[in-house]
Amino acid sequence: MARVITYGTFDLLHYGHIRLLERAKQLGDYLIVGVTSEDFDRRRGKINTHQSLMERMAAVRALGIADEIIVEEYVGQKIDDIKRYDIDIFTVGSDWTGQFDYLKEYCTVIYL
Repeated sequence: MARVITYGTFDLLHYGHIRLLERAKQLGDYLIVGVTSEDFDRRRGKINTHQSLMERMAAVRALGIADEIIVEEYVGQKIDDIKRYDIDIFTVGSDWTGQFDYLKEYCTVIYL
């Protein structure tokens, strides 16, 4: 069973987010979606979220695509999550190409 993980803020969930999640789901059998917390976004310089973490998680859950939803809260969590959840594939949008190549040490990295 191939396990896939992706992350995002998913603030004001839109068609691009949905397509990304659909494509991520097609890469394996089990999809974990990490939704970034407000605190972590603020620490990374993203201060313009419109929806709360709970609203964003509910929107992702309502799509019925994710098998599991987790909260991303700190730098380095991606590596921890890949190990904790025995992830085979990490994926994000192509706008992040190259940014997560360091994860190739732990799993396959696919930019969609």
